[in-house]
Amino acid sequence: MRKKFDKPDGLPAGDAHSRAITDSELSRESWKVFQILAEFVEGYERLARIRPSVSVFGSARVPPDHPNYRLGEEIGYELSRAGFSVVTGGGPGLMEAANKGAYRGKSPSIGVNIELPHEQHANKYQDISLSFKHFFSRKVMFVKYASAYVILPGGFGTLDEFSEILTLIQTGKSRRIPIVLVEAEFWKGLLGWFRERLLADGMISPRDMDLMLTAETPGEVVEQIFSHYEERGFEPSAKEQEIMLDL
Repeated sequence: MRKKFDKPDGLPAGDAHSRAITDSELSRESWKVFQILAEFVEGYERLARIRPSVSVFGSARVPPDHPNYRLGEEIGYELSRAGFSVVTGGGPGLMEAANKGAYRGKSPSIGVNIELPHEQHANKYQDISLSFKHFFSRKVMFVKYASAYVILPGGFGTLDEFSEILTLIQTGKSRRIPIVLVEAEFWKGLLGWFRERLLADGMISPRDMDLMLTAETPGEVVEQIFSHYEERGFEPSAKEQEIMLDL
């Protein structure tokens, strides 16, 4: 028998509890919607014409003297040279590296920055720089106009974006685009777990494993992307445009 607990003294009865929230608090929550709307509007207006673009992710904590920083810079440069706008999270580390490489290329270098209490600061290699307070609106900008995702070694934030695009493609909420994991040795353990646990336990299908590609060099990254589009072009089909409209 479930034990009946007495109501603590002082707790308002019925819907009186909702009135414990002040009018100013409610107003602040409501007006937050307009701030969110403004982030989406600015993002759409400034990024809609950058296609084709590639979103590049990687750790914010990699220093400039690390081999992966140089690799990220060269990937950014080769993507830019190939005609892709390069979009990163706009911060330090491998985001800065990719922006730096793109900045010396011929295509736009773009930073989709997030305001954080620590760690994140906008790098200086951005032709277009956007700033967001909300992760969810920022994440839409990474996906909505991307022709590919390139994912360098990184931590929780990188894994978050990786799993986000996998989920969106798997569920049909986003068009299928190349997802290129750079440095196979870094990702080997995770991909092995995908196969040995998620796939073996029936939690994903065999075709889900085909969503992910690997590359070691900047040239291989560009080649993987072009290979995906060689028979169809970079522009979304009419059906894909409808899918992305509802993203």
